[in-house]
Amino acid sequence: MSANTATRGRARPRGRHALLGWLYATPTAVFVVALFVVPLGLVVKMSVSRWPLLTGDQGFNAPDNFVKAVDHRFFTDSVVFTVKYTVLATVLLLVLGLGLALLVQESSRWNNLLRASFLIPSALGLASASLLFYVFYSPYASPLAPLMESWGFDFLGSPTAALLSTTFLIVWRYAGFYMVLMLVGLQGIPADVFEAARSDGASRWQTFWRVTLPLLRPTLALTTVLCVTGSLLAFEQFYILTKGGPDNSTITVVQLIYSVAFQGQNDLGVAAAISVIVLVALIIINAFQLRAFRSEES
Repeated sequence: MSANTATRGRARPRGRHALLGWLYATPTAVFVVALFVVPLGLVVKMSVSRWPLLTGDQGFNAPDNFVKAVDHRFFTDSVVFTVKYTVLATVLLLVLGLGLALLVQESSRWNNLLRASFLIPSALGLASASLLFYVFYSPYASPLAPLMESWGFDFLGSPTAALLSTTFLIVWRYAGFYMVLMLVGLQGIPADVFEAARSDGASRWQTFWRVTLPLLRPTLALTTVLCVTGSLLAFEQFYILTKGGPDNSTITVVQLIYSVAFQGQNDLGVAAAISVIVLVALIIINAFQLRAFRSEES
């Protein structure tokens, strides 16, 4: 058998394996293209075009949509509020998620019960949880209504109270989810590392600060990206609980996109321009976060 024949014989199985791999990947690629790439291309096209919701002329008008988006009266306020909410929710979720994970890290019957209890709210849809808390915060239907009336307190009556009340909903809903992510990261740390730290006389705080946190950095990077991205795209909780009130003080960027597209101007072009701005901001923020975590790890 010649060398060329042997080479061709080895190449055939590789070619078949490559073709089989492409066949397996084709359904996923079709879904990605149909549900992500095509809509993304349409949004970019809309952002540089006149695109009224119902009737009107369509055509290229860049950069008018982006100018109108930035000049919108609620654009700056929505960005500031979204960033404020993102910082508050991210810090609380990461700290509480890590604290709960450390609390139930050891496997036992009691800890397993606690894990399940903390995780149960994550099984509830965000819209359903928002409706549940809307009733709980209501001054008329809430079980705390008499107490709220006697104290003159309204969970959603002021900008600060509305922000804190909505953040409490998110922390209640997602703390168990982030606990699970942190728990997976903690269980991935070898037990020998903690034993070596204890044998060297390290205290619990020293072990946590110099051993646990550095080895947990990949998990912290993942959870931070998820939490920041989800908070920047907040919509359901504020739409159901506050409707942007009081006095338009709790309008998020995604709420502004919805309002521009379907409630106020009915202008999909300007809404698409805001969406593109948000997408670019998310890419930059996530890239910065991942680079920061990688530099610290190196």
